[in-house]
Amino acid sequence: MRSINRVTLLGHLGADPDVKVTANKANLATLNLATNQSWKDSEGNWQEKTEWHRVVCWDKIAEKAGENLKKGDPVFLEGLLTTRTWEDKEGEKHYVTEVIAKDIVPMG
Repeated sequence: MRSINRVTLLGHLGADPDVKVTANKANLATLNLATNQSWKDSEGNWQEKTEWHRVVCWDKIAEKAGENLKKGDPVFLEGLLTTRTWEDKEGEKHYVTEVIAKDIVPMG
């Protein structure tokens, strides 16, 4: 059986991309992308919720993100969803779910 892991988001950057070079000389950029959802509640009042997505970019995508994107920019992206696990010094397990970007298109 085949499976699909695909994420498509259209939102705004909450901060400038955080661009670094890893010890292996790979470009790495992390982005915080906000998406909004609006609906009318049972009393007819508009409600809004903002969801924040952690996005990780590698290599050429990271380089382009660092050069072309800034806080507040509208961005369309496609990628895949992944969850990382690690243990801290006290032995406590931590989890983070991220989108690994495969394509980013500035919409501004």
